Amino acid sequence: MNDAPLGILFSVLVALIVLSGFFSSSETGMMSLNRYRLKHLQKNKHRGAIRAGKLLDRPDRLIGLILIGNNLVNFLAASIAAVVAIRLWGDAGPLISAVALTLIVLVFAEITPKTIAALYPEKVAFPASLLLVPLMKLFYPVVALVNAVTNGLVKLFGIDPTGGDEDHLSPEELRTIVTEAGHFIPAEHRAMLLNILDLEEVTVDDIMVPRTDVFGIDLDDSDEEILQAIQNSSHTRLPVWRDNINEIIGMLHMRNISRVIAKDGLDRVALDREIEEPYFVPESTPLHTQLMNFQQKKRRLGVVIDEYGEVMGLVALEDILEEIVGEFTSSLSEAADSIFAQRDGSFIIAGATTIRDINKSLDWELPTDGPKTLSGLMLEFLESFPDGNAGMTLGNYRLEILQLEGNVVQVVKARSAGEESA
Repeated sequence: MNDAPLGILFSVLVALIVLSGFFSSSETGMMSLNRYRLKHLQKNKHRGAIRAGKLLDRPDRLIGLILIGNNLVNFLAASIAAVVAIRLWGDAGPLISAVALTLIVLVFAEITPKTIAALYPEKVAFPASLLLVPLMKLFYPVVALVNAVTNGLVKLFGIDPTGGDEDHLSPEELRTIVTEAGHFIPAEHRAMLLNILDLEEVTVDDIMVPRTDVFGIDLDDSDEEILQAIQNSSHTRLPVWRDNINEIIGMLHMRNISRVIAKDGLDRVALDREIEEPYFVPESTPLHTQLMNFQQKKRRLGVVIDEYGEVMGLVALEDILEEIVGEFTSSLSEAADSIFAQRDGSFIIAGATTIRDINKSLDWELPTDGPKTLSGLMLEFLESFPDGNAGMTLGNYRLEILQLEGNVVQVVKARSAGEESA
């Protein structure tokens, strides 16, 4: 080496620095690949993704190969640089070459290639795999020997060197991915995907129609009252009970109404025959579970009951679908009829309005882990039945009772702190 021309030594030195940059960029590019996108490309038979995937199946071997190659070329580059420096500057050459080569390697073989690889991992990793695959076969004995030693040390810390944890996403991680998808997924589709993830956190009692709002048929009523209830109904199915709603005996589908109405009025025998068996749902059932239950049991309407068997309300398949795709026109009009914006930035809200509807309509964050309605929330917070109008501050919201009938809050004036300060 001492007799080699300086020109050849410089050429070899430049080539070694280029190789060092290749190994540095390969390491960063390979480790920066999105594993889920990589799997997608592998399914689509992308050759670069297939090569990279095989290398990443054993990250210990891949890192071993890259570091062996990188250290080898760096040490060779340091040796050649020292020879060149001694020829040019004599005894001061080694010191000069150490400083100069450190700066050159940092800029051209470490920071720059690694930055590019981190920004464009696929453009670096896939072409690099063309060279890494044959190098792995060529240096496999050396890589295997080094890995045997390092893996033994790693196992002392209770770590499996052959691979990390399985690439599984938690619901929160998936929610973040969907939220950050940007223009790749339309906004309305992102909203539906997020709503599907939220089904696990919502139970049927959060979206049910409360028993006080249930419209149905009481068989203890007269024929005229039952016929009038049928005529005034806007629902497809009506619950049927005796005496009170806790005695529900079934559901009547409106498509069968013609079979229960005779020329001389209501045919109660036919009515009993057309009543379908009721389907009961525990109030704590998560929505994603209930959606599957509706599908498996071929049902569209369920009677929600508590732990004591008391009827709490009704839940329909449409109610769950609204949680995914958004509210239908009828639901939007109902929400508009219970929340009224005022000029001063406050809102007049019916006490029977559910907390979830308020939060969705006004983008508020009232607590939903307790009472389901605004009336229930205020009474729980006050811990008593107020004698007259009363006000309260709940988090960032100011709530004032405007109308109270018996033990039920009928009308509330509400305002958020942000709107008040504005």
